[in-house]
Amino acid sequence: MVLAAVVATGCTDPYVAPTPTPSAGGRDEDAAAATVAALGSALAAGDRAGAADLGANRRAGRRLAAAAGNVVRADMADVGVRYLGASGAPDALGRWTATMQVTWRYRGFDDGVARREVEVGLAADSRSITHVGGGREATPLWLARRLVVARGPSHLVLAEGSRAGLGRLARLTRVAARQVAAVLGGAPRIVVEAPASSASLHRALGADPPLYAEVAAVTAPVDGSLAADAPVHVLINPGVFYPLGELAAQVVVTHEGVHAVTRAPLAVGAPLWLVEGFADYVALRDVDLPYRRTAGQVIERLRADGLPDQLPTQADFTGSAEHLGAQYEAAWLACVTIADRKGEEALVELYRQVLDGRPLEAALRRTTGWSTERLTDAWRARLAALAGLSE
Repeated sequence: MVLAAVVATGCTDPYVAPTPTPSAGGRDEDAAAATVAALGSALAAGDRAGAADLGANRRAGRRLAAAAGNVVRADMADVGVRYLGASGAPDALGRWTATMQVTWRYRGFDDGVARREVEVGLAADSRSITHVGGGREATPLWLARRLVVARGPSHLVLAEGSRAGLGRLARLTRVAARQVAAVLGGAPRIVVEAPASSASLHRALGADPPLYAEVAAVTAPVDGSLAADAPVHVLINPGVFYPLGELAAQVVVTHEGVHAVTRAPLAVGAPLWLVEGFADYVALRDVDLPYRRTAGQVIERLRADGLPDQLPTQADFTGSAEHLGAQYEAAWLACVTIADRKGEEALVELYRQVLDGRPLEAALRRTTGWSTERLTDAWRARLAALAGLSE
């Protein structure tokens, strides 16, 4: 229609289509890719000023500078950013969103590199950044806000915001590493991330609230993948964890530390009674408390419902499961039964073989000489004795 109008007026100048502008709904993805590449260079170098210069406003600049500072404070490696493409239409001001892939690892602690798709907001000219993170994608903790860091040979603790509680969390993690080493050997290295809120925890994991609202901590691959070398970290839920007393907090960190060191979240299909029971076995191994404290919930359920017919199932450990605390205690007692009757080395070897993919029945026979049925009988006898029931 535009060409026809030109011909009708007798104009002899050739027609040149106007360049689309962001305000007309255009998105300059070449410029956006260059902006994201510049951000990647600034982050990889820990260049706070360079990162801040890419911010579309002062607030965005401070956030980007904080992320670059985190790279230095946490001694990060393999930090990279790659533009993937547009993910949202421009708003009334021409601002739009895209997706970028972010890579990182913590030097000396992560063997593999984490990879996450992260939302990035771009100004109308696509040459500055309005925000990083949020939207439908996960937001790694180090990209969200300034971190405070505590580091030692066995622990790396990364906390959002102030240093309050950092020393306590570092101490708990050091002890957890020693407790894990006492059972599993070696020189465990544990990374703990402490978001400032439950909302930040869910954003870091790319999870919808309130999935983890009631748990004190969760251990997970930080990039959400099941890759063999995915970094596995402990993430604290501050509202639940920080009010805990010292002993309970230590049990939580050691329990989750076992999961992290053994990379248990990547062992798809391993029976959860063994995964969770073994973590509690390590965490409670040197705790001098009576069974009425450490197994009080399961004892109460036994007296109400009688002895179970089978070891806890996978479904017994879902967040919606009834009497979840009792199921954890029952799983712990199954592991205690193995260690008491067959020795701690047999329990450790059973755990390792199952996490390596050997079927439970085969691993049990190989390490203990028991069948699942024989283990269940021994476990039921222990439960009966604790609850004062007859078999």
